[in-house]
Amino acid sequence: MIDIHCHILPGMDDGSKSWPQTLLMAKNAVKQGITHIIATPHHNNGAYVNLKEDIIGAVDYVNGQLRREGIPLTLLPGQEIRIYGDMVEDLKGGDLLPLNGTSNYLFVELPDDHVPHYFPQLQFDLQIAGYVPIIVHPERNEEIIANPDILYRFVSSGALTQVTAASVVGKFGKKTQKFTSQLIAHQLTHFIASDAHDPKKRTFFLAEAYKAIGKQFGKEKVKKLKQNSEAIIDDISIVMDPPRHIRERRLFRW
Repeated sequence: MIDIHCHILPGMDDGSKSWPQTLLMAKNAVKQGITHIIATPHHNNGAYVNLKEDIIGAVDYVNGQLRREGIPLTLLPGQEIRIYGDMVEDLKGGDLLPLNGTSNYLFVELPDDHVPHYFPQLQFDLQIAGYVPIIVHPERNEEIIANPDILYRFVSSGALTQVTAASVVGKFGKKTQKFTSQLIAHQLTHFIASDAHDPKKRTFFLAEAYKAIGKQFGKEKVKKLKQNSEAIIDDISIVMDPPRHIRERRLFRW
């Protein structure tokens, strides 16, 4: 099993605080059946700056430690990038890091409370530059919750999205769980990932999420979602079913 979104690198952001925490997270991941994790520390979100070379170095260090501990888990480099206007230029300049280091898939994070007006243009510019933007945890964006057609337009234009396993199983509350389920049902998300931050409270829940999805949507849906995460590792095209509108426009207010 592949986890494409995780804050497992020690001391880089609000995820793991130390090597002992990273070690516990790694052990928890293996218990879940995870074999590969893309480590995605926050970048440019107003609190943390983690540049490409620093992340690659940290991933190499942790992989060496995991081998010495005999833990069958491999980390790959990535970055959770809060969107900003100069992303394309910084990609070309080498500051930003696609998933798995060399793929054409790129995490983009929106603010929690709105969708910046320039995002459609940024999405277009990233795609013209050869990248596929993956919007992380859209189920927690207030403007998208209030108007899911915003996300429908992004996905229809070629963006992908990733929802959080904890959202699937209700760890962010019933309302977020319901909206996450609607995104899955309407082909508006393409990946399930942990977004794990620590060994206890914000841990993986990935196996539990896939089990819940299988129960609600069937084994074929689980298979497609898992294959999509594997495609990131291999840098190949993913299965992308046509998105559908969520007709219940005003689900709830935050």
